[in-house]
Amino acid sequence: MTDELAAPVPRAGRNLAGVLRYVLGILVGLVVFALLLRRRGDFSAAWHELGTASLGWVAAAIGAESLSLLSFAAVQRLALRLSGSLIPLPGLFALSLANDAIAATVPGEPAVSSAYRYRYYRRRGASGASAGWTIFTVLIGQAIGMALLLLVGVLVALAGSRSAVGAGVTLIGLLIVLAAGAVLVRRDLVLRLVGALVRSVRRVTGQPRASLGARIEGTLARMREIPLSRRSAVAVVAIAFAVWGCDFLCLVCSFRAVHAAIPWHGVLLAYGVAQVAGSLPLVPGGFGIVEGSLSVVLVAYGVGRVPAVSAVLAYRVVNFWLAIAAGWVTAGLIAVYLRRQAATAAASSSSDPGDLSTP
Repeated sequence: MTDELAAPVPRAGRNLAGVLRYVLGILVGLVVFALLLRRRGDFSAAWHELGTASLGWVAAAIGAESLSLLSFAAVQRLALRLSGSLIPLPGLFALSLANDAIAATVPGEPAVSSAYRYRYYRRRGASGASAGWTIFTVLIGQAIGMALLLLVGVLVALAGSRSAVGAGVTLIGLLIVLAAGAVLVRRDLVLRLVGALVRSVRRVTGQPRASLGARIEGTLARMREIPLSRRSAVAVVAIAFAVWGCDFLCLVCSFRAVHAAIPWHGVLLAYGVAQVAGSLPLVPGGFGIVEGSLSVVLVAYGVGRVPAVSAVLAYRVVNFWLAIAAGWVTAGLIAVYLRRQAATAAASSSSDPGDLSTP
């Protein structure tokens, strides 16, 4: 297709800098976690708490994480529909599961999972412009959703505080939300900037080649033509906020599962800080980084070390390890489905009587 925007996938293991960054990220996370657990007895006690976890609350945590993935599927469906493409919600839910597993295990994020979603959209009939626009819109929507959630966490943590630092943090959070919202509403300016950057790089380096560069610029131009009203932008942000909100609910259920008290004045801020730290491009899924930072902030807000660690471990078992297992199984099923779909389409095309008249 002439309108297909190339989405290169980094080759895991072949980029030495990427591998070193991956290893460094794991080591940093483990060091933070080890500093928190200076005594072996704390870790043993945390694992014991997991062994006595309430199955009902564990099931609730799994349900909350499933709602988060369903919300992610819904925001993709909305963005695709706004750009003129229709993909059923069940297929996008399966894609969300697979995307989660890829994002949590494959170095090169967020390029790899974005490329995977792009190709899935294309193979399900979306145009190159629609697929690229959807990835861009969902990414900005998620950033705004996280900024809003983090801002709420800051306001809750600083409730009653009159410190200038608290006011400064709140002001910075508001500015981030407003700036991200402006990017979503005036995405045409951002896309023009990207197009100009592509042309400048090609003039200096000769890459990408003329044909590929023209296809990229053509896709960017078509993406700028896709409308997004303020009402639609609000809907995208609201669903993206629900993605984070349901994942946060998974953490709350994890506290209940291990019979730990929830520090309501700081748990939302701790969650937001951990998600921001985990999104740093050190290691896929924030392995070690999320566990360490989340536990440290929770302890700072008065949670006992053992309850904090056991709650975080319960949360990550559902949010990370269970999601990886389910996601890779789903990725395999998607690959089989798309392969069969392509084979069926090829067989139908070859058996079309119209092909006999084609020279």
